[in-house]
Amino acid sequence: MIGRLNHVAMAVRDIAAAADVYRKVLGAQVSAPVAQPAHGVTTVFITLPNTKIELIEPLGAGSPIEKFLARNPDGGIHHVCYEVDDILAARERLVALGARVLGDATPKMGAHGKPVLFLHPKDFLGTLVELEQA
Repeated sequence: MIGRLNHVAMAVRDIAAAADVYRKVLGAQVSAPVAQPAHGVTTVFITLPNTKIELIEPLGAGSPIEKFLARNPDGGIHHVCYEVDDILAARERLVALGARVLGDATPKMGAHGKPVLFLHPKDFLGTLVELEQA
């Protein structure tokens, strides 16, 4: 059902400083920051030969990653994102197998302009999973 690893997301407090680590220290190709108001974060993508790293910084009060950063003050891996061919079919299959989809289970537009869903970390070995329509 799942396809390739689309990205690994890392929550950070200072996206500019984090982007500089990847750009200046590791020599990576780093995108400009983009505000994602619908998701309460600002994103930066680091392009790697086989996948991407997504840096996410809180955007405004009530950002969904504030609790994560409160528990992990230095930041860290927040979620992994896998591609699926049909996000609605994937959702139905996962729900039928007992997996919990976060929110109202309706796909939302993600940072790449494609529908995404998030799956409860307790159902996936403690890891928050994002599914993105391929």
